[in-house]
Amino acid sequence: MIRMLLADDQNMLRGAMATMLELEDDFVVAHQAGAGDEVIQALQMQTFDLLILDIEMPNCNGLEVVNWLRQHNRAEKVLMLTTFSNTAYVKQAIKMNVEGYLLKDTPSEQLAHAVRDIVCNGRIVISPEITYQFVQGDNNPLTEREKEILQLAERGLSTKQIAAELFLSPGTVRNYFSELLDKLGAQNRSQALFMAKKKEYI
Repeated sequence: MIRMLLADDQNMLRGAMATMLELEDDFVVAHQAGAGDEVIQALQMQTFDLLILDIEMPNCNGLEVVNWLRQHNRAEKVLMLTTFSNTAYVKQAIKMNVEGYLLKDTPSEQLAHAVRDIVCNGRIVISPEITYQFVQGDNNPLTEREKEILQLAERGLSTKQIAAELFLSPGTVRNYFSELLDKLGAQNRSQALFMAKKKEYI
């Protein structure tokens, strides 16, 4: 049985993910947390095989939790789940020897496979989308998903329509747009689209 801790500050998403994970016969979500400091509190009382952590959490983010783990020589393996594929985050996580890094829209069967690969087979698992971004280097900072979102925005689709088209939640699409604005140094989505096309990112 693989015992895991699941941490995400979005309650509905965390609950849905926990339910999905526990459909697997060999998985048990032994603890859930909504903030990084709650994760550390739980770790002071029990052990787990795997921590599934969101990067963006209040009070103590996912990377700070990993730093705490390393300082205390803990054996728990870590799988980062995030809506962001920011290269800087990924590089920092890899430097900390995180065992996995996947996007939150990873299909459930792929997530389950990744958990077993990390815990049972000792493998490092990184989303193909993120790997592709590294292979391409810094010439194009946009992930395939971000390109898709901008292309749909170019067609005039609203956030809600883009979410429906990509089977994502509107909140997830808004997070992607926020990350896009940061990457491109844009003030709004129209400017982001203009800059992405000018630089031939899409």
